[in-house]
Amino acid sequence: MPQIPLPHTEQNKPSLACAVITVSDTRTQEDDHSGSYLKESLQKGGHRVLYYKIIPDEISQIEEILEQLCFSREIEVLLFNGGTGIAPRDTTYDALAGKLEKTLPGFGELFRYLSYQEVGSRAMASRATAGIYKGRLIFSLPGSTGAVKLAMEKLIEPELIHLVSQLK
Repeated sequence: MPQIPLPHTEQNKPSLACAVITVSDTRTQEDDHSGSYLKESLQKGGHRVLYYKIIPDEISQIEEILEQLCFSREIEVLLFNGGTGIAPRDTTYDALAGKLEKTLPGFGELFRYLSYQEVGSRAMASRATAGIYKGRLIFSLPGSTGAVKLAMEKLIEPELIHLVSQLK
């Protein structure tokens, strides 16, 4: 019996152009372990990190960087980390949620479910989200390195190429 190819399998894995943005009032490049992990993980997956920056947790700056990067024809994926909690200075979700043209509610739901298995009920305070803005795939992750690793390994890496291919 001939083998039938599975739908949505990526035969030749493309190298995606990515941006990593750490949202923090206190982190520096020396202690941005989550941002460093994101860059390394993407590069190990064969993707290119064309942009990396640490910005303060200010709605106007988050929105500005989103617009700048989505104006670039090259960037396909933006990964924000930090500012997804409920503290007064956690504004990443607030800046991004209203901009997303399509949301991927399953990402946040699955992330909180997986987080719950590791940190218990504290996972409910996460406002991790994902969606599409101006044809770009956007992820907004918590700032903790453990949360970033969980999201990358269990959710983002396995589906990144497929999700971007759906946008084209």
